[in-house]
Amino acid sequence: MIWKHADADGTGSNDEMGGRKMAEQSGGEVTIVGQAAKLEGNIVSAGALRIDGQVKGQISAEGDVMLSPQSSVEADISAANISVAGRFKGDVSAKGKVEIARGGRVDGNITAKALVIQEGAIFNGQSRMDGGGGAGQPQAQAGAKPAEAAKG
Repeated sequence: MIWKHADADGTGSNDEMGGRKMAEQSGGEVTIVGQAAKLEGNIVSAGALRIDGQVKGQISAEGDVMLSPQSSVEADISAANISVAGRFKGDVSAKGKVEIARGGRVDGNITAKALVIQEGAIFNGQSRMDGGGGAGQPQAQAGAKPAEAAKG
């Protein structure tokens, strides 16, 4: 099921997992992996992606990625923003924000500009806040970044 931006006019039923909201924010489509789906391999999305089922592999999206409460994902994810309400195991890299919702579980490392962990969520791993300079370009890939100096 794909929501197109033109369909997100508020008529019809509300999408409880935010598919319409994601379509509006991404300015395009939302690809949905249904609850009964079990995928193994690489997923590449030019827009937003919502996962209700099971995925194992690699996920790359130019838009936002949302893992619904019934999802079970074992993958590495790279996306604009990521929201986890289900079970996730792997590493996450977001250009913007990562949010772990109440009942969500992340076992892995998170790299993002902002991290939100709601009460009742579980996070086992390390987080790295990247960016902050606003340039959008990584400064130095090799060696240690001056994260400790910026804290003080």
